[in-house]
Amino acid sequence: MPIKDPQTSPAAREGQTLSGQGLFLRHANLVRLPHTVFALPFALVGVVLASYIAPITLNDVVWVVVAFTTARFAAMGFNRIVDREIDARNPRTRSREIPSGTMSVREASAAVVIASAIFLVAAWQLNSLCLILAPLALGWVLFYSYTKRFTRWSHLVLGVGLSIAPVGGYLAITGQWSDPWWMLVALAIAVATWVGGFDILYALQDVSFDRENGLYSVPSTFGEANALGIARLLHAVTVSALAVAGLGAGAGILYYVGVLVAGLLLLYEHSLVKANDFSRLDAAFFTMNGVISIVFLGFVFTERLLR
Repeated sequence: MPIKDPQTSPAAREGQTLSGQGLFLRHANLVRLPHTVFALPFALVGVVLASYIAPITLNDVVWVVVAFTTARFAAMGFNRIVDREIDARNPRTRSREIPSGTMSVREASAAVVIASAIFLVAAWQLNSLCLILAPLALGWVLFYSYTKRFTRWSHLVLGVGLSIAPVGGYLAITGQWSDPWWMLVALAIAVATWVGGFDILYALQDVSFDRENGLYSVPSTFGEANALGIARLLHAVTVSALAVAGLGAGAGILYYVGVLVAGLLLLYEHSLVKANDFSRLDAAFFTMNGVISIVFLGFVFTERLLR
């Protein structure tokens, strides 16, 4: 059976852009603002788990959301700047804001600088530990943009970058590492492997382009079928790590129901993508991962309300 090429399939074009014109929409589309729904709920999972040992305020939650959103904006905006020439050559991405001329490099750079500054202010508003760690976190998420030029494991670099979200949410409330220490490590591994796995799925769209242009990814290195297997393995680790994090946090039954539901949703996500058919990749990447993060947060938050 021939492979359905996502670069020529209308169903697989880049989605999640907001319609309309104006400064806000231009910048929102630059960083695919709707994609914030992927990892922001996990930042809030960190906040909820921290609330068992430290009080939280609305002010704390607001600054966590601001910190996450601006860090992600800076990382995505920087990625668009660094990859602008690559994006211009790729049929799937040449309509992005910088390659298409909708936004200049100068405008995008100014937005990245402003977002980075706001992120540092948000960290300062939370506590001294967050402020100390903020430059390291920002440096890591900006570094990701270069990794596909020299390593096939850039997906995991991205995953580690987003795994900062739940750890940061926890530290924002407690101002200290978890006890037991491995609880936050397990939570970070869960998010890193979850993001790494679905980023491998997303990279299936560009296998031919990556090979032709000397770019590295798991699918272009190992092939589509093997890449799907690696993504499944990573997502199995995700579910296991979420369960381990629950043990460390002293979670109750609803937390583990949330882990089970997340695992079932991941199974469904993988059923949408075949080695020879990527036509449902957009649904697997955006819709299902957004549902997984929100649903899991819902279970964690509901349990907290009941305890």
